Amino acid sequence: QVQLVESGGGLVQPGGSLRLSCVLSGSIFGINAMGWYRQTPGKERELVATISGAGRANYADSVKGRFIISRDNAKNTVYLQMNSLEPKDTAVYYCNIETIIRSYWGQGTQVTVSS
Repeated sequence: QVQLVESGGGLVQPGGSLRLSCVLSGSIFGINAMGWYRQTPGKERELVATISGAGRANYADSVKGRFIISRDNAKNTVYLQMNSLEPKDTAVYYCNIETIIRSYWGQGTQVTVSS
């Protein structure tokens, strides 16, 4: 059974940093991109960053220069290093894996940026 397990969320002050991790357990065939999305109450889920199998990263304009996505294919893990966090970054962050057949989602991890 495929499962994505996220960790690393929490409460941080503005200007602080957090590192999110997402570990894939189980076997998936044909993984393409891995990524992170986020969602706040009443809003649609939005893309934060994705990374291809070749390591090409894509970022939302709102996080460029502050967030860094990376992946460790040997560990089936994708990371999101979040720096210079702002209150507007507060959201539930979801891990995503795209394959040639379907998408997989994690359960989400809360990130709260507040003083």
